[in-house]
Formats: sequence, C-alpha cells, structure tokens
Amino acid sequence: MTSALNGVTVIDLTQFESGTVCTETLAWLGANVIKIERPGTGEQGRGSSVDQPGADSYLFILVNANKKSITIDIKHPEGKKLLRRLIEKADVFIENFSPGTIERLGFDYERVRAINPRIVYAQIKGFGSDSPYANFPAFDPVGQAMGGVVSITGERDRPPLRAGPNLADSGTGFHCVIGILAALYQRVLTGEGQRVEVAMQDAMINFIRPAFGRQLVTGQATERVGNDQPMAPVAPNGIYPCKPGGPNDYVFIYTSRWPGSKQWEQLLEVIGHPEMKNAPRFATPESRYEHREEMNPFISAWTSQRTKFEAMEELGRAGVPAGAVLTTAELAEDAYLRQRGMFVTMQHPVRGPIVMPGFPIKLSASSVPIEAAPLLGQNNEEVYMGMLGLPADELARLRRVGAI
Repeated sequence: MTSALNGVTVIDLTQFESGTVCTETLAWLGANVIKIERPGTGEQGRGSSVDQPGADSYLFILVNANKKSITIDIKHPEGKKLLRRLIEKADVFIENFSPGTIERLGFDYERVRAINPRIVYAQIKGFGSDSPYANFPAFDPVGQAMGGVVSITGERDRPPLRAGPNLADSGTGFHCVIGILAALYQRVLTGEGQRVEVAMQDAMINFIRPAFGRQLVTGQATERVGNDQPMAPVAPNGIYPCKPGGPNDYVFIYTSRWPGSKQWEQLLEVIGHPEMKNAPRFATPESRYEHREEMNPFISAWTSQRTKFEAMEELGRAGVPAGAVLTTAELAEDAYLRQRGMFVTMQHPVRGPIVMPGFPIKLSASSVPIEAAPLLGQNNEEVYMGMLGLPADELARLRRVGAI
C-alpha cells in the first residue's frame, strides 16, 4: 500500500511538543521526516527524562515515532552547508525554536526559499510574527491563557484553570499540518512553495469558536460554567457518580437542547421516572437547568447503583448520550482500542516495549506501521551517504571537525 505522503521529504527542526506532533503526524501519513539534532545532546525533549538516566524521555518517544534522526551542528560552517544541501532536496522545512533563533542561524524563510523555491516553510510560535508579543517565549499554558481557553475553563466563581490536554501545543501542531498539506497541494498547481505560520494564540481562538457565540448573545465575555454548556443553559449536562465510588467513577450525561429531541424522555424511561415527562418544571432544557438541583439527585440515585460502564451502556442503548469518565490506564488497556490501533505496543531499543497512542486518522488507501522514535543520530549514514552521496571518509571527517 502506498502511503499518502510517499515521496515527501520533511526537514524537521522541531523540539518539545507542538512542532514534533506536527512532524510525527506527517510521518504517520508517510512523509520521510528527517529530524535535525545537536550532536551529543539532541533536541531538548530527549533529555527531560528523570526516571531513567541516559534514556530518551517517554514524551520524546511518544511524539517522535517514525522519524529519522541525524546530527548537525547548524552553528558550524560545515554544518550549515550540510543543512543547505538537505534543503535543496526537501519538500517541507519546519521549526518551532524560540522567536528569532532560526533567523540568527541564517535559515529564515527568504534564505531557505532562495535555496529551494518549491519548499513549504512552516513555523510554529506562541504569537503571530506581527504581534506586539512576537518576541515573547510561549509554552502550552501561555498559549491557552492568551487564546482564551483558560478564561472559560473551570467552575463558576473559582479561579480559571488550564485545560488538562496540551491544547496549545498539540492543537497548534495539528493546525500546522493542515497548513502544510494545503501548501503542498497548492504547489502542485503553482510549482511554488510558501510560508506557513501558525501561532498558539490563533489556534486556541479557533478552538473556542463556540464561546464567541455566547458572547454575541450576551454582549459580555463568556464565563466559566464548569461542566455546563457555555453557549446556553441545558440540563442534564454533567457528571453523575457511579459505583464503587472511586475518583473517576462517573458517567457524563448530556441531552440535546434541540426542541424536537426525545433524549430527555428516553432518559426518564431508563432511570424509571416516566411520570416526570409531563412535569412543567422539566419541560424544556432551560427549565431543567433552572431546576437542576431537584433533577440531578434522582439521576444520581440511578447512576450510583451502576458502574460507569453499566450506566453508559444502558443509556447509550436507549439513545441517550452518555460517556464513562475513562482514565489513561483504562484507555490504554481497552481491547477494542488496541484492536483498532489507537494503542500499539512499540519496541524501543533502550526502553523496551512501550504502549503508546497510535494514529487517529484512518485512510482506506494509506497505512504506515508505527516505528520507534529514533536514537540520536541513528540515521546519519543512511541520510548522508544515501541521500547526499557522501563517502565514508567525508562522513568521518565531518565527525572529527564537529559538524555532525
């Protein structure tokens, strides 16, 4: 089976999460991703492990699967020459260094484009290049805060919270993939590459688009409402306790606010309270929300007699949207998700077998087996001798002078 991005070569100068998630996604779509790393130490994400000295961190392994690793000192004159030669043969160049770093190294867009006008040049930063904060460093919490996510996350009348997922990091990386794929398609039509710029702040604004709908309704900033819907009051809409009462023994129940929906009536049938169908105080999503303190206890009385899986399955079969609150361990051990390939066991040469999330996008005519993240410089010979045609003695010389 031919992969979707077969023949696309990516020069990967990314680190930590946002950029590495982007390039890992491209690798899982079949691109030849060549990760450029510092000799001796590699990218900073490799060294963040504290559980096993000398081993790559689990985070690095999880976001760098299916890539090749080569070492280049891109501050060294001969290292710069090697990178230029790689750029000549590449389709995509991507970096997420701190603002100004890639420019100081001499690989800004204009100079890279001069080497290869067909290249798609992608950058991930905290803020837009023309933002007043363009030179400020940013990590996931900063992106979430500046993109509005933190302001609408958390309980009413409590301090705002950063969302649990790394939305700004991974979310911006996925946005960047979309831009790169679009630019590659446009290149087919024009023959020219272009610059792709994605800012964490921009991506987070895009993620909370519905919150701006609430603002348009009220004329005020959208508030934190916990598990309630920020757009409009609706109930039931929240977590309900299940047995045996552990920290994650809950089921989330939501019924549609569409006037023609039968989900509320279906819920009442399942939990044994059909008489409430005609109660005026529970007639609409808004009135149920207003009387939720009366409504929630009889739902909780039913859920608390069941495990979260039992509650979800009974409700789901009856057409009521419900989901068990699953932990990372429960997800990783789920037999169906294993069979689907959403969790795979990968053999790492140092860490051994590792269970990790797979690729969520399923293509009928493209499939790439998941491979372990590369060790530092693992593919030096393959890339330098195979792709660039360097002889073995030249490779040895480059090592001696510290270029690789």
